[in-house]
Amino acid sequence: MFNIVKKSIEWDGRTLTMETGRFARQADGAVLVTYGDTTVLCTAVAAKQPKPDIDFFPLTVNYQEKTFAAGKIPGGFFKREGRPSEKETLTSRLIDRPIRPLFPSAFKNETQVICTLLAHDQQNDPDIVALIGASAALTISGIPFMGPIAGARVAYIDGEYVLNPTRDELPDSQLDLVVAGTQSSVLMVESEAAELPEDVMLGAVMFGHREMQPVIDLIIALAESAANEPWELHEYPHAEVLKKDAAALAEHGFRDAYAIKGKQERANRLAEIRSEVSEKLLHGEVHSAVQVSSTLKKLEAKIVRTDLVKSQKRIDGRGPADVRQILAEVGVLPRVHGSSLFTRGETQALVVTTLGTSQDQQIIDALEGEYKESFLLHYNFPPYSVGEASFLKAPGRREIGHGKLAWRAVRSLLPKGDEFPYTIRIVSEITESNGSSSMATVCGASLSMMDAGVPLKRPVAGIAMGLIKEGKDFIVLSDIMGDEDHLGDMDFKVAGTDKGITALQMDIKIDGITEEIMQVALNQAHDGRKHILGEMAKALSEARGDVNQNAPRITTIHIPKDKIREVIGTGGKVIREICEATGAKIDIEDDGTVHVAAVDQSQADAALAWIAGIVEEPEPGKIYRGKVVSIVDFGAFINFMGARDGLVHVSEITGERIPSVRDVLSEGDEVYVKLIEVDQRGKCRLSMRMVDQETGEEIEGIEPPERSAPRSRDRDRDRSDRGERPERGDRDGDSEERGGRRRRRNG
Repeated sequence: MFNIVKKSIEWDGRTLTMETGRFARQADGAVLVTYGDTTVLCTAVAAKQPKPDIDFFPLTVNYQEKTFAAGKIPGGFFKREGRPSEKETLTSRLIDRPIRPLFPSAFKNETQVICTLLAHDQQNDPDIVALIGASAALTISGIPFMGPIAGARVAYIDGEYVLNPTRDELPDSQLDLVVAGTQSSVLMVESEAAELPEDVMLGAVMFGHREMQPVIDLIIALAESAANEPWELHEYPHAEVLKKDAAALAEHGFRDAYAIKGKQERANRLAEIRSEVSEKLLHGEVHSAVQVSSTLKKLEAKIVRTDLVKSQKRIDGRGPADVRQILAEVGVLPRVHGSSLFTRGETQALVVTTLGTSQDQQIIDALEGEYKESFLLHYNFPPYSVGEASFLKAPGRREIGHGKLAWRAVRSLLPKGDEFPYTIRIVSEITESNGSSSMATVCGASLSMMDAGVPLKRPVAGIAMGLIKEGKDFIVLSDIMGDEDHLGDMDFKVAGTDKGITALQMDIKIDGITEEIMQVALNQAHDGRKHILGEMAKALSEARGDVNQNAPRITTIHIPKDKIREVIGTGGKVIREICEATGAKIDIEDDGTVHVAAVDQSQADAALAWIAGIVEEPEPGKIYRGKVVSIVDFGAFINFMGARDGLVHVSEITGERIPSVRDVLSEGDEVYVKLIEVDQRGKCRLSMRMVDQETGEEIEGIEPPERSAPRSRDRDRDRSDRGERPERGDRDGDSEERGGRRRRRNG
């Protein structure tokens, strides 16, 4: 009943197993891939007929995580998996990018790849397993696919490359790089690095490509035993005739249009030519509109590519290594914490930084466990940025991917949390786009954070590189425009500082890029990055000395662990009272670290003083500033430290006999007091007469009063000496003393 085929190899000390024939047998291709104890089921299905009236390949890749894979139940009310997480979206893109170029251009059948995580061992990241499984499922499916491909993760630990590092090993690495490719070439790179030099990054790419070859051999072995019959691919019979007719009608006009340097003017002229030529080619009703459109696109690509390689001059007149004009501005918006406007040619990013407290951190519920993220970067691409009027949608895969690339590029330059305890949120609004808005976001994010006062180690810049390869001839292009991206063979984005690379992303559209081409691209990107950093420095070269005046000031103190409960109070009563009364935000960590945040420093000072009053012990002999909270006949109670009160006896107010305490003091008065004594019960005796009430300095030569043992019947005097208020039933503090005198006279 089951024709199960299973293949395994040892790959970097762990077993990699591929199995087909037991799961999802109605799919065109289904492979269960296990690496360590991480298991992913990958399926590939394509429609039997091409989708009509489209000029693109309708491929959908979905990676999905089931929480049961980690022995968890989903959070939330519905207790089932919901919309894709950022991890799922990024992994879907990671799989889509290297497999998409390997389908024939004539194949227009709806195709869907689904990768489902079934088990997670908490050590081996399922993204590599899913990528390998997707390739294997397509390879055995019979769907036209010019694979197989494989993928690998590369770390750089103690000067050595490490293949497929575990989750425990990655924190020690200076590099997290994912590479995918075929037997002969690299197709995709995604990485985050800690300012590594170009040769180390290139070495990591080539190391990963070499080490993935056994996996490609394993997929081929699986296909030899279990592959379906390959599908027959039908080419358009009139393709050559249409190609010649299109060239005769449109080639001259296209060449003239691509000589126009302005994007919108050029785009308008190209649209006019396409419309005129399409009308003529469709007149005989032999060719469809989709076939004509596809043929004209190929003609445009051929013209641009051939002219570029021959003339070494680009559409806008630049040389291969030239970067468009750059204008960097900071502080462009009022009231925000930090802002920048980065313009490079016809690409522009408005980037805003907002600083918050730890209460603003994002809680991430991942399969590996829940954690908090204090650095957020959100990228938005509104339709007006390319002159279009279309529905304004929520951020999609592209926006999430571009934002994550910029996030990786700047994250390694951020200060540590104990040095700068802020939550940082960056929002990049792309206001114009003609090539590499993600790299404009990197530049704008760096400037915006420095404008907000975030102490970055160094400024970060990014540049997008392109490639045109015709036969053995090639040209590498710096700072590519949109047309060069669409018509070229490579999208190679490099971000970093003057010390090294922090992020690298590469997508190859052809099979045949060499190590030499990658080396040329990296060196050219290095020069371009240095130029951009120089232009950025004209606006701001380092972080401002202090955080923006509109941002909260965070003051960090440490309190004893045994005092945390007192500061929080029962059910959080005390800390809520402090926040409501002072207007400050307070965060307390388990180790006793306290962060107090407020825009107005006086609010923070008030909260800090309140907390100090709770956790500090009163120090005899020290002078405090306090407030009169209540007055009794025998003295006044002063709130002098947090919630702590003490008694100033009537004899310690001025040093002279006074008819009434109220002749000198009123509730709410602020006075200076010296702490004379703290008794065994924690009651405090204070003195005003020993302190100059104008300056707050101690008056020399005044001795503290001697304390005599109280008589047993003088309860209220005894209470007053201990710093206690009289009991409610007593009319005044001397009532019982007077009664005692009467009893002695009558006795």
